[in-house]
Amino acid sequence: MSEKNISMAVIRRLPKYHRYLGDLLDKDIQRISSKELSEIIGFTASQIRQDLNNFGGFGQQGYGYNVEALHQEIGKILGLDKVYNAIVIGAGNLGQAISNYAGFKKAGFEIKALFDVNPRMIGIKMRDFEILDSEEAEDFVRKNNIDIAIVCIPKKGAQEIVDRLIGAGIKGVWNFAPIDLQVPKHIVVENVNLTESLYTLSYLMKDNE
Repeated sequence: MSEKNISMAVIRRLPKYHRYLGDLLDKDIQRISSKELSEIIGFTASQIRQDLNNFGGFGQQGYGYNVEALHQEIGKILGLDKVYNAIVIGAGNLGQAISNYAGFKKAGFEIKALFDVNPRMIGIKMRDFEILDSEEAEDFVRKNNIDIAIVCIPKKGAQEIVDRLIGAGIKGVWNFAPIDLQVPKHIVVENVNLTESLYTLSYLMKDNE
């Protein structure tokens, strides 16, 4: 089956498999059955087998899955065997937190610079970064082979700067701005709307009462 035909529901479960398998490796567990994995993750054993069968046969009947091999294969499927260069747009609390998170580098996402429009922020040194002027972002993207823009600014101005960065050559956007960005078909956008997520939590808590 072509990976392009695999449903987004399956794709969105892959990072969870990868995380749990990493935890198992940390515990020096080398082999696991789909039933055992289901008890840890919370998906049914049948669901796990169906999901993984979309990408080939990883397990052996009566043996289960080799944890390290499956962890590596899912990492490759997710593209984690590559290195992606990224910039952060917006040096507020969220932008700074993302820039400082060491886990991204470990996973192959190299944050190369942090940008802001606020003159009072520009030039401030923050750990490995000096905050740069957003007006310099396009030139930085072109000169440093940047793949991803991480957008951590308010709704106003988000579309404009993303348009500029697409013109400069970025291929993907991790969007925290509360706006549905309009981008060409070849640009990948992953939206993370914190407010919508919080509202969903509110609904589920209300429903649970």
